[in-house]
Amino acid sequence: MPEHLISTSRRFLFLLPLIWFGGSVAAQSPRDLFRQDEVTRIEKILSADDMQGRQVYTPGIEKAAAFISQEFKSAGLKPLSGSQDYGQHFTMIDTRLTEVTVKLDGQSLDPERIFAFSAAPDLAVTQNSNYHKIFVKKGDDFGEVFYKYMDESQDFLILVDTSFSKRFMRYAHIHMPSFGESGNRIFILTSSSPAQFSIHIRQDTIKKSLTNLVGVLPGRSLKDEYVIFSAHYDHLGIGKPDAQGDSIYNGANDDASGTTAVISLAKYFSKLNSNQRTLIFAAFTAEEIGEFGSAYFSRQLNPERVMAMFNIEMIGTESKWGKNSAYITGYDKTDMGLILQKNLKNSRFKFYPDPYPDQLLFLRSDNATLAKLGVPAHTISTSKMDSEKFYHTREDEFGTLDMTNMTEIIKAIAISARSIIAGKDTPERVKR
Repeated sequence: MPEHLISTSRRFLFLLPLIWFGGSVAAQSPRDLFRQDEVTRIEKILSADDMQGRQVYTPGIEKAAAFISQEFKSAGLKPLSGSQDYGQHFTMIDTRLTEVTVKLDGQSLDPERIFAFSAAPDLAVTQNSNYHKIFVKKGDDFGEVFYKYMDESQDFLILVDTSFSKRFMRYAHIHMPSFGESGNRIFILTSSSPAQFSIHIRQDTIKKSLTNLVGVLPGRSLKDEYVIFSAHYDHLGIGKPDAQGDSIYNGANDDASGTTAVISLAKYFSKLNSNQRTLIFAAFTAEEIGEFGSAYFSRQLNPERVMAMFNIEMIGTESKWGKNSAYITGYDKTDMGLILQKNLKNSRFKFYPDPYPDQLLFLRSDNATLAKLGVPAHTISTSKMDSEKFYHTREDEFGTLDMTNMTEIIKAIAISARSIIAGKDTPERVKR
């Protein structure tokens, strides 16, 4: 999250999938399907130094993408319809302002107090232009407004109160997605809403390619109904060396752990080969710069066909309740959490509601785009967002993870999803 289990007896835990999924795996022990050494292998590779922190637009993330693609292939997944491989490609636009002139009610504005998201090299806007004017007042949620208008097809002039000065400049450095006919968005930091304005912007634009990885396990009787398992595989890359000379933000927990879970679940369900609904396994890029990978992915699907989405984010450490637990963002938005817990009724594991509601995690991770469209799309996590020691630090490395607990969490996600995958349960939609 950009600022984003079962621990019962081994004997009982290993028997559960045999009981619940039937004879298709009778010849192979679930110990072999969810082996901790295999989960560890995947996690170690994704969080290794040679992945260079998996930052977008770097060789490190390309190396991670190649590895994930190979793992999807070894799991026997199929590419999305119409695709030749597992790559789902889209572009982002990077801009550099070369000339800025702004007047509000006749007064010139410092160019540092304006930024724009537009692919146009030249913008000229006045009060007579066909722009919708929005004013973000002190006390409003600037972040919510920012992301709400990022993918609109209309043109917006968004005036932001000066109380948001620090956040304003951070948002100015976010790259803009280019996966539709998005309109122009101009943001201005000001203490009032002007009656008259004149804005002239010239900028250089550069298009950059990004890639999600998506694999499919076709369903049997309900092949046109989808269940998604997802995580983001990008992270923060390389920064300044610390006192020990470490400069790599490995992102072992954030979110190599979730990506490891997605790969492990893909292999598990492929070996079971009993899913009635079609399963989609997705590793998203560009979460750390604005959840743009999942936003693009979501636009390629008919949301009415998505029955559930399990987004997995930071499961490498214990939750605030310890082992045998995780939380679900937006728990009260649908009955999906109740369904998952019902499927775990014979275990000691428990899903809890998100304990950090003030951080708005339900709308801050890769489940958000589909959730806004009504899909029961939730994020599963164990991250202690009020005290996660290594969150977004160089110390988020493999050695800080509890691999035994993480393996059990992945098993629990698989078991808890059983009735949804079988088509026996369908979570209710998020009310829009």
